[in-house]
Amino acid sequence: MTRRRTVVLGAAGVVVAGGAGLATAGLGGDGGPAAARSGLPPATAPIEKTTLVETQQVDGTLGYGTARTAAGAGRGTLTWLAGAGSVISRGRPVYRVDNKPVPLLYGSLPLYRTLSTGTKGPDVYQFERNLQALGYTGFTVDKTYGSATADAVERWQEDLGVTETGTVAPGSAMIASGEIRVAERKANVGDRMGGPLLTYTGTTRVVSVDLDVEYQRLARKGATVEIGLPDGGSTKGTITSVGKVAKEGQGDDQPTTVAVTIAVRGQRSLGTYDKAPVDVDLTANRHPDVLAVPIGALLAKGDGGYAVQVVQNGAVRTVPVETGVFTEGKVEISGPGLTEGMNVGVPA
Repeated sequence: MTRRRTVVLGAAGVVVAGGAGLATAGLGGDGGPAAARSGLPPATAPIEKTTLVETQQVDGTLGYGTARTAAGAGRGTLTWLAGAGSVISRGRPVYRVDNKPVPLLYGSLPLYRTLSTGTKGPDVYQFERNLQALGYTGFTVDKTYGSATADAVERWQEDLGVTETGTVAPGSAMIASGEIRVAERKANVGDRMGGPLLTYTGTTRVVSVDLDVEYQRLARKGATVEIGLPDGGSTKGTITSVGKVAKEGQGDDQPTTVAVTIAVRGQRSLGTYDKAPVDVDLTANRHPDVLAVPIGALLAKGDGGYAVQVVQNGAVRTVPVETGVFTEGKVEISGPGLTEGMNVGVPA
């Protein structure tokens, strides 16, 4: 897939490129009045009043996001394990130990202790919410594991086909933030418990970007981005997270980066793509109602500033300018007497 680049330049980056390009075009090397009066430029372009959008195109990967590892707790032998690509929802088994199912429950706290009558805490509340969501009733969803909760647990265990203890031990369920998709098996049937079993992701595809810290200011949580797909189509996305810890690059050709995650609005538009390269257009700032000219219209002055050549009535005059944003081949300018519709000199 051909990748296009929209370069966001700073003023310092145009001195050589802009000056050298204009000099070879015969527009004058120093931008002084004498050079301006030496003749008309080879071509002209109008000064426009427009909105310039500061953007940068970066590489991303379309997939299911960062994979996490699930490890088996407790003792026993692995007798079944969900395969790669399997989608597992709450209450469904992720794997079996000694032929007993270990179901998926939703939450943020791991099942780190045995829950039994009298146990209190946020992990109890999390478990009871799952039990209720699975259709079991007769108890109050709170932070206390009461006898009514134990009764409901026994009914749940009976339905699972496991020993009806009325307690919930570590290793009897797997906790994840929501529905999961198995990415890769890390164990085989017959292995003893205690090590990694599988890696998993969420079930919604996202775009992951290792963003050069140079462009970190362009990535704002909640911002809308344009995503270029491998088939040439495009879709919209929203930045959901921007990493706060930079990852140092290895070598000169690998910059220091931060991780950026982008939610994709139209999942259907993504087809069957997984781990596919995409283009991401980041937008940082909009500059409305500014005067703009092609970047090639800039003259590099000897004092380090810039000027443009205004062409009016067959005469040329050099006007010093202040530059703003550089993007999409144009540059924002301001200067004495400059107005929309004036013509400025550009290379042919």
